[in-house]
Amino acid sequence: MKNSSFIGRQRELEQLRELHHERAAKLVVVKGRRRIGKSRLIAEFATSCKDYRFWSFAGLAPQEEMGAQEQRDHFAKQLSLFLKIPPMTFSDWSDAFEHLSLHLKTGDIILFDEISWMGAEDPTFIPKLKAWWDKQKKKVLLVICGSVSTWIEENILSSTAFFGRIHCSITLEPLSIVESAQFLRKRRIHGSHYDRYKLLSILGGVPWYLEQLNSSMTADENIKHLAFEKNGLLVLEFDRIFHDLFNGKGTTYKKILNALKEGAKTLAEVRTAIDFAHSGTLSTMMEHLVTAGFVEKQPLWSFKTTKPLKQSLYRISDPYMRFYLRVIEANLKKISLNAFQKVPLSTLPGFEAHLGLQLEYLLLQNRPLLLKALGLSPKEVVGDGPYRQPKRTTQQGCQIDYLIQTETKNLFVCEFKFKKRELGTEVISQVKEKIDALKVPRGFAAIPALFHLSGVSAAVETERHFFRIVDIASFLEEED
Repeated sequence: MKNSSFIGRQRELEQLRELHHERAAKLVVVKGRRRIGKSRLIAEFATSCKDYRFWSFAGLAPQEEMGAQEQRDHFAKQLSLFLKIPPMTFSDWSDAFEHLSLHLKTGDIILFDEISWMGAEDPTFIPKLKAWWDKQKKKVLLVICGSVSTWIEENILSSTAFFGRIHCSITLEPLSIVESAQFLRKRRIHGSHYDRYKLLSILGGVPWYLEQLNSSMTADENIKHLAFEKNGLLVLEFDRIFHDLFNGKGTTYKKILNALKEGAKTLAEVRTAIDFAHSGTLSTMMEHLVTAGFVEKQPLWSFKTTKPLKQSLYRISDPYMRFYLRVIEANLKKISLNAFQKVPLSTLPGFEAHLGLQLEYLLLQNRPLLLKALGLSPKEVVGDGPYRQPKRTTQQGCQIDYLIQTETKNLFVCEFKFKKRELGTEVISQVKEKIDALKVPRGFAAIPALFHLSGVSAAVETERHFFRIVDIASFLEEED
């Protein structure tokens, strides 16, 4: 039965249902950034399987001097509560798993949530989990879940111990703009298209953040409450994320993100920005941030050959992460004094410009929507992403919000505009300047497209310069 209050994730739910219907024990891995709704997805799936029991176990968040025994004790307590029996103690993970097996029945669904916390302090955890799973004869579905995607990648997905044993790996992405808009409507969050995009450009499509919005507040009041009040959720969230993901060792990771907060950079440019020694460690750390869902690696490609180039650009992909580094952190001292309590957000220096850049990040998380609006199929796309052409003696430099190359040698030059006021013909001049600077190979066509929210003047429409002029307000009204 479909829960009408649950938004999105239909493809993932169908994957889980198909596996659950098969007549064998199945192992599933679900990963994704903190707050993205991993546990909620599994609970929703389990609720739809009414005739089967749902066993849910979660690791304890790491604390100083917490060891493996505390994690086993927490597991034992959860098991005792489920079985409604007196507390028990396990001195070994094998004993804990075997005791669980005594109570399992065909069709049961088991969740090991925040598994990295569960097993991080015991080097025998993984081999004992593998040994237990290898002799599992009952038809059960085991879901391994966690926010520390790097730990799951190294210890589960890339581990020889679990080679050939994982039947499905799911990476949960943020909700799309369409799904996020449905979420806001369900929670009765009202406001103009501009206000709703203001919220989404800061919170992204992270369900837990969207749940914190108060329907009795305006968009600006919600933003001030979450991001500009002492102890506001988004004020504290950054440090919580880094503590949980990197166990208090996030200093260098934060330096990397700070280097990227102004825009995309190559690995060499990041190395220079943070004065990092030449070694393979930086690329490994960058991959950790990519795996964690906070940074996107975009391989550059050749228009002529369509092959990836050696260099890649790295950019912050998470709207909240960038908003924290660019706006919240810069104002932490004032926030600690509650200095914004009676100050309109519009008076913050450059706040509207910040929102425009935030919207770019949000739209880039929703590329299927952009392609659909342009009438393009993903199968036609050779390469796409924000594009940066470096300035050289033989070419001008230019930055394009979003560039798409198709198999038919078309280069769609997409401009994003997030303004309160109507756009005039100056936007045509701005895009023309970028196309003039872009080094377009012979036989290729550069095709301008405009994504906007504020409306365009009649003169822009009459000029017919753009292949498509897309009002992104329509994304907020779409239905899946």
